[in-house]
Amino acid sequence: MKKTNASILVIDDQEDILFASKMLLKKHFENIYTLNNPKNVVELLAKNTIDVVLLDMNYRIGFEDGREGLYLLKEIKTLSPKTVVILMTAFGKVETAVEGLKAGAFDYILKPWENEKLLSVVKQAVDKSRKEQKKPNDIGIADEFFVGNSDVIKKAYSLADKVAKTDANVLILGENGTGKFVLAHHIYCQSERKNNPFIHVDLGSLNSNIFESELFGYAKGAFTDAKVDTPGRFEMAQNGTIFLDEIGNVPLHLQSKLLQVIQTKMVTRLGESKARTLNVRIITATNLNLKQEVTDKNFREDLYYRINTMEIVLPPLRERDEDKIPLAHYLLQKMMAKYGRAEITFDEKALEQIEKHAWNGNIREMENRIERAVILCENNHITVSDLDLEQITAYENNQDDIQLSAVEKTAIEKILFKNNNNISKTAEELGLSRGSLYRRLEKYNIN
Repeated sequence: MKKTNASILVIDDQEDILFASKMLLKKHFENIYTLNNPKNVVELLAKNTIDVVLLDMNYRIGFEDGREGLYLLKEIKTLSPKTVVILMTAFGKVETAVEGLKAGAFDYILKPWENEKLLSVVKQAVDKSRKEQKKPNDIGIADEFFVGNSDVIKKAYSLADKVAKTDANVLILGENGTGKFVLAHHIYCQSERKNNPFIHVDLGSLNSNIFESELFGYAKGAFTDAKVDTPGRFEMAQNGTIFLDEIGNVPLHLQSKLLQVIQTKMVTRLGESKARTLNVRIITATNLNLKQEVTDKNFREDLYYRINTMEIVLPPLRERDEDKIPLAHYLLQKMMAKYGRAEITFDEKALEQIEKHAWNGNIREMENRIERAVILCENNHITVSDLDLEQITAYENNQDDIQLSAVEKTAIEKILFKNNNNISKTAEELGLSRGSLYRRLEKYNIN
């Protein structure tokens, strides 16, 4: 039997899974790679062209919510956009796998798998990878996303272009869904470090117990699960850029450790005494008012000034009225390509609602609504009903008479109820991170 000329990578912390998958796949595909430590994926992808990744969703004992798998999925798609990812998950964790499909995974496989099913999905993924590789490369970063023509957004990107050529630390401020990741990646792509790693760390999703090991790395035997020497995210970004997202959520007692690394450009792995020199560009972002957080003693003043050599503020969509309709058309084209649809248009009333809507969840909320509309619309015509903006707009029309906090609480309760108290779905629909949603639940005493 002739093997398919394809490179497959399997990432799992269980050696028996790696062995079984390699024995099966090497009969059908030319190159099979395995990793028992997901942190080594950056180095492997930098040295090899991988067509398909089989990615387990859980790697630490006691952490089985699939967050690590979703995080790695996003990292792989950033590092190697044309690599196709298949998620592997245990029965009963399908909901998280579905979340992964929304984040860009091709498919998922339940463990233990059926050999024929696994081979079928991998072959389909290889075909998908071949099609992706035949697509022409993007002309440039400016063509990869929508910027807009409003003065406020052009000012933000003008600042980004000026600072990109330097190694200055950049702090990006903006509400959830305003495009902080996109701007950070744009700065990286315009910089002298663009051919080296870009490492994205969502600090808001990092549990305090694993904060240091994830960021700074650890030596073998440093703790129960430390089976091999492992570099942290800072070391992975060596000679490149590290993007520390949601830095405002770092607990006060951990901020001093982060400050020391940023300040000295040295990092010491847990369980070691040897400091390692770093050569990294640091970009941070938050949706919080850090000046107020400093005043309230929730954020260290010295850390604030250390990360804030250049501050760039991304405006909310409600301050970019002239960009709403062009952005909607851009997102429509993006979703038509994603779902293989053609010639879909907005009707006039839908465009009117898009223009009037406050978009408190910003670009992320608009993208979510338009994706929903592309899936649901009939006769290739998107209506107000497809966008599901009617009831939310009713809230907005009464904002002058109702306190914003009351509106927000009501909206959260409504969408929580709609999603049967599913936090992930509710956060996504509201355009919030899970951490931000949890803070609002506590703020409004929503059980």
